[in-house]
Formats: sequence, C-alpha cells, structure tokens
Amino acid sequence: MTSHAQNADLLWRAQTYVAAAQIHLQDNVLLRRPLGSGDVKARPAGHWGTVPGTAWALSHIALLSGTGGTELVPLLGAGHAGVAQIAAGWLTGHLATARPQFTRDEQGLVNLCRSFPEVAGLGSEVTPALPAGDFLGGRLGGCLPFAQGAALAAGPDRVVMPVLGDGECETPTTAAAWLTAHALPGTPVLPVVHLNGFRMGAPSLLVGLDERALTAYAAGLGWHARIVTVPDDGHEAFHTELAQAVAHTLAGRRTVLFMRCVKGWSGPAAVNGQQVLGTARAHKTPLTRAASDSAQTHALEAWLSSYRPEELFTEAGHPRPGLASALAGTAWPRLEARRHAPATRPTVWQQPGSFADAVATVVRAHARAGDFRVFSPDELASNRLSELAGPAWTTEVLAEEVLGEQLAGFNAAGGRGVLISYEAFAPLLATGIVSLLKQQRMPGAAPRPSFNLLLTSYGWHNTYTHGDPSLTTTLLALEDPAIRVLTPADPARLAAVLDDAFTSTGQLNVIVAGKHPLPAVPADTLRQELDRGVAVWPHLSDIQPPVLTVVVCGDLPAAVTAEALPRIRTELGVAVRVVSVLDLTVLGDPAGWPAGLPAGEADALFGEDAALLVVTLGHPAAIWSLLKARHPRPVEVIGWRETEGPRTQQDIAAAAGMTAEGLLAAAGRLLKARSRCDTW
Repeated sequence: MTSHAQNADLLWRAQTYVAAAQIHLQDNVLLRRPLGSGDVKARPAGHWGTVPGTAWALSHIALLSGTGGTELVPLLGAGHAGVAQIAAGWLTGHLATARPQFTRDEQGLVNLCRSFPEVAGLGSEVTPALPAGDFLGGRLGGCLPFAQGAALAAGPDRVVMPVLGDGECETPTTAAAWLTAHALPGTPVLPVVHLNGFRMGAPSLLVGLDERALTAYAAGLGWHARIVTVPDDGHEAFHTELAQAVAHTLAGRRTVLFMRCVKGWSGPAAVNGQQVLGTARAHKTPLTRAASDSAQTHALEAWLSSYRPEELFTEAGHPRPGLASALAGTAWPRLEARRHAPATRPTVWQQPGSFADAVATVVRAHARAGDFRVFSPDELASNRLSELAGPAWTTEVLAEEVLGEQLAGFNAAGGRGVLISYEAFAPLLATGIVSLLKQQRMPGAAPRPSFNLLLTSYGWHNTYTHGDPSLTTTLLALEDPAIRVLTPADPARLAAVLDDAFTSTGQLNVIVAGKHPLPAVPADTLRQELDRGVAVWPHLSDIQPPVLTVVVCGDLPAAVTAEALPRIRTELGVAVRVVSVLDLTVLGDPAGWPAGLPAGEADALFGEDAALLVVTLGHPAAIWSLLKARHPRPVEVIGWRETEGPRTQQDIAAAAGMTAEGLLAAAGRLLKARSRCDTW
C-alpha cells in the first residue's frame, strides 16, 4: 500500500469510527475495556448508512486538495451526512475551534459522544461551522447548482466538489442542474455521486443502471463519467480516478465521479436475523437496543473494533503518529469570499424614465464594478429587460430552483447578484430560501452578500395562471430579521432600492416592482423612504391631523390611491394623509423586525387616532401578519384576492377592491367603524 493509500485508510477508519461512536456511545469511547450497557446510549440517534462513503470521499478530497496548487472545496448535499462531517471536524480540530469542549483527546470525544445529536447547538446535520458545510443539506437537491454558482466566483485554482446522494439525483433541481451546466462553460465543478443504492427507504433509481448505462446517462447530459467501486477497487484506484477527474475539470471537460458502494458497508451485516448491509435498514443505526440487548452490545463492540482504534489513538485519545501525519497532509478549504464587489454607498438615482431604465442602469453599473451576476428564467425580454440578456454576467435558464441555488452559491463565494423572475413563479424558491435563512442563523455561518430577488409581472397585470404573491406572504410569516420586502412606488425608488440591496450584506431583499408604466411620484421623500422605509407623502396629504390615513405599499397602490383621493375627500369630507411604505417590515413589531416602527413613531406617521386603509400588492394576510393586533384603531387591508377563474384585469382589481370605487367604499366602512369607536 502506498503512503497516500495508507493515509487515506487511516483517515477513513478514524472518521468512520468516530461517527459510529458518537451515534452509539456515552462512555468507554476508545474501547479500553469490553463494552457494557452503561457505555451505550439507550436511544441512539443518527444516520449511519451514508457515513462510510461520505468519509471515504472527504478523506481523499482533503488529501488531494492543495496538491499542484489547486484547492478542492467539498460540499455535502445530504444533511444526514452531518455525522461524518462532525467526525472529520473533531479529528482535524475544527470542531474544537467552534466548540472548545470537544478537544482532540479522550475527554473531548466523550463530550462529543454524550452531546450528539445536539453537539452543543450545532446539531447532527451538516453544519456551516465546519468544513464541507457551506451548503445546508435540508434543501435536498440544491447542492449541485449551489456548487455551480460558487464555482463562478472560484477562480482558476479552485474546484468545487459537491458530494451528492443517488437519491438526491432524483430531485428535479439536481436533474435540471446537470443540463444548466451548459449555460456555465468552464465552471470548475466536479460532482461526486455517492451511489450506495438507496434513498431513505427504497432503492434509488440510479442503482439500476449498469456501468454502460450510467456512462451513457451522463454523456447524454453532457458529462464525462468516471466510475469507481469502493472499497473493492481500493484507495489507490480511487485516488487515481479523483486526480484524473480534477485534471479533466480544470481542462474544461465536465466530469462526474460515480462512487459505487454498498449501503452501510463496514457496519453490521445482519441484526436479529434480518439483513442490514446493502438495505434501507442501514440508513439509520441498525443497533437500536445495544444498551439492553447483550447480543447487540457485542455486535456494536465488534463493529467499532473493526476500525482498530488502538492503531489510531493514543491512551490519551490523541492521534497516533500515523494518523497525525495523515491529518497534517490534509487541506479543508471553505467558500469564504476571495474577492468582493466594491460596496459603494447607495446612490439616490435620478428619475429614470421607466422600469426597464431603472433596472438596467443599476445592474449595468454594478456589473461594470465586477463580481456581479444576473440570474433569470427565460423572461428577461418579457420583463422588458432585453438589454440584460446576453452579457457574460447573465445566466438565463428556465428553472427557478436551480437559479436560486446558483445565486446562493455565488453569494457564498463572495459574489453579488440578483435573481429576476415573475412573481407567479417565485413560490418555487420558497424551500431553498427558507433553508438559506436557517443556515445564516446557525453558529459558524460566514457573512455573505445579500440574496436579492426582483419580482415583476405580478398578477394585477397578468393572466389568471400568473397571479400568485405567495412567496412574500410565506417569508413575512417567518419573522426573520434578515428579510426585507421592498415595494418601490416608481422607477426612481426602484433604482434606489436596487442599488442599496446590491451593496448590502446578510439580508434577503425581495423587491416587488411592476414593468408597466405608472405615474411618477415626487422624489422629495425618496431619501427618507430609503433610509427609514416609510414616509408621509406631502403632495397627497392634508395639512391638518388625519381622520383617515391611506398606507400605500407599491406602485399600483400608489396610482390607485392618487386616483381615489379626490372622491374620498369630496364624498366623505375628511382630512386624509398618505403614507408610503417602501419596506413592508416597518409595519411589524420592532421587537422582531429591525425596521419595525415603535408605537410613538407609528402614531406620528399614521396619526394617533386615524383609521388605517392599507393598500398592498400582495395578500392582505401578509400585512395582517405584520400588524397583528398592535393597532387599536380601525384597519382595513386591500390586496390580492383569488378569483374563481380567468377575469379581465379590471375585474380582478374590482374584485379585490383595488380601484377608486373600492378604496372609497373601504374608507367609508373605516370611518363608520371609527365613529362607533368614538362613542364607546
């Protein structure tokens, strides 16, 4: 066995041993004596089946990374692989850096085994606190396009290596991502498909393909397949295949490495007369009663002993010289940004002529600065943004989930950008965005440029099938302080919020703006709206204290409100104030939303006892989730409502009350309710 193969074997055995130990043990973690019932957890928790193959891939990637001047950055696509990632983190010392109690000695391993699966707040799944955790595996299927986006900012000396499960390859996001690689020529991504034959509970579809069919499948998608079987082919063969795959990737040839193995290999072959090895029973631990069943206790001891821990660790639990030397020869690069686009101060842009002028002007300015990209489905022309289609910094493929992950990966590597899509298609992004928000809340998450989403072509000006503002409703319900939902009322405000969003960090900016021409709004309050998210519009407001305050959230609400105000004043005879909300989260409780209005500021803006009529582009439920019951005054919200079938645009607006007549009627109801309140 060569020195490389010996090092790989030591790393693999050590990772696999520590992973199995943390699932099962609470004491005697180095097997100094025969296992007793008190050494074993009564309720072991964790996913075993993915560990052997994941540990094998991580060991070889870490040993090869850095040789020849090329960094290999692994990303784990399966969240269940976290147990192997944590084991590797304990061995390398990265875990102790994140959590000092998990020192690289016997006591540190005892602490880890007892803490698992909580791991002192890091959890049992893939974590951003450790190498290979830049992608959060809760969103199954997104790792390949995430890696593609990260590789766009990788540079010529870095290869991004997503480790994918074969079940993961059945997801539509992964399936589409194989094809979207054609839109990203020269992107250094080398996927390793962990072909262990099973999803969580049944055989995977890929496992049914023999080598010829698997090669043809990859070739049909535009990828060159390399196939290796582990452990049968051995460490040296895998190293050779991996090195050649890296070389091909760097040379611009799209390559995928299929790693065939048996589910749960090196673990128990059978338990209580039932086959485990190579079945779905190996997904989680097959030894669920090792603390109370002596046969399972002995099986667990034999299993753990097979990795020969006495060759790996000293009496004190430190790595022995061979393992220490192998660990010293590894590299674990992360996706920390190498470069950042210049983050200039936001500029209040002069009044652009249209939606297209606003978007194109700001996007091109940031694209010229570098490290900026546009991702969009095949709708740029439809969104009147044809001039953004075609540059090298624009990617157009018809798969929102893929584009969302590519932008997330690009952000993770330090790139800034925007995803431009129809509002109706944006709900497809919900799972990925929620997972991104979770990742950014987790310990060890690195700061990233903001994830920016521009939604246009919303339902008020579209066909029946293209009306769905559900994404913003879902996101606001999360009450995550990183979220901003921005509703600029005209092109000047759109340009300003885009410029601000593109230079921000750590936020999820959702900008909702229509492509259709609407009246411009005076720019005298633009700076206040940008800085505070809300402002009184003097040009539409009476000087005296308001009896009715109309809160406009977006361009169409602004236009309809301006049309309705003369009738409201004439027919109802009351003082009216108009307040523009640029950032919907200002309506939320300041205890949870950074931009939320405190009670005193809200009273000053809206009027202490004025009735509130909120006019919004999206669901009224989104506004109510922000307001809750914090406003004692009468409130009514006009927004998107579903119709029973296709309607004209005028009928859609009328059904929702988004017309001058609808606002007048709502104002009348509010004033009656306010009068009743005054008599109580």
